[in-house]
Amino acid sequence: MQERKNNQALIFIKDWAIVLAVILLIIIFTVTIPNFMQTNNVLNILRSISIVTIIAVGLTVSLSVNGFDLSIGSTATLANSVVVSMFVWFSMPTGVSILVAILAVLCVALFNAFLIVKVKIPDLFATLATMFIVEGVAMTYTGGGSISVGMPRLDGTPTEGEISDFFLLLSKTPWIILIMLVIVILVHLFLTYTKHGRFLYAVGGNEEAAKLSGIPVNRYKMLAYIFSAVLAGIGGLLLASQIGSAQINAGAGYLMPAVAAAFIG
Repeated sequence: MQERKNNQALIFIKDWAIVLAVILLIIIFTVTIPNFMQTNNVLNILRSISIVTIIAVGLTVSLSVNGFDLSIGSTATLANSVVVSMFVWFSMPTGVSILVAILAVLCVALFNAFLIVKVKIPDLFATLATMFIVEGVAMTYTGGGSISVGMPRLDGTPTEGEISDFFLLLSKTPWIILIMLVIVILVHLFLTYTKHGRFLYAVGGNEEAAKLSGIPVNRYKMLAYIFSAVLAGIGGLLLASQIGSAQINAGAGYLMPAVAAAFIG
């Protein structure tokens, strides 16, 4: 009986080691740093991890089908570049600018799905290639430079477009935190409590068994990469809202933190 309890304790520690470590760190920082648990500090921490979390959640969906999306950083860069250019170069309203950016990242998702599902290229190689392709597209589109309010277009034409106040508000506290929490909760509910989420796990667990069970494997793999790209695009939109401009390789720095978060999580 004692041995059984010890085994259960070891299994519990193994399964929840990361969570226990985080709780322990919070306790240590709370004791050693009096201001650590103040509301402003907690909100600043949540705000700083919001974009990484959103991108990592999308990567988690691709991992659920035993896939891997290395193009999330460049996809975020593309969304960042497109949405700011819509505002500054073309004076588009907020809704249109966001919609065009989402359509751009959907093209990336469909291209990834085509390479992986139809051409049968391993996801690691396919998305690695896509990463460089999308980076090149974004850099070509922006002319290899940044886009900000007041800067002329690539041909020297003056611009009069402004980034809307509503769009800039999205990256402010508490809105960016609320957006992060809503996305995390919705994706969790989708993966855990819907048949489509269970099908994604089934595909990732055993693709052949899932196919024999009647699950349209290719359709769900495509769905996973659409999730990954769209959430990376949302991360890029929030980054554009945060910095108020489009920067070269703006999303590249989010790739490894998102990968680490998804794998550790």
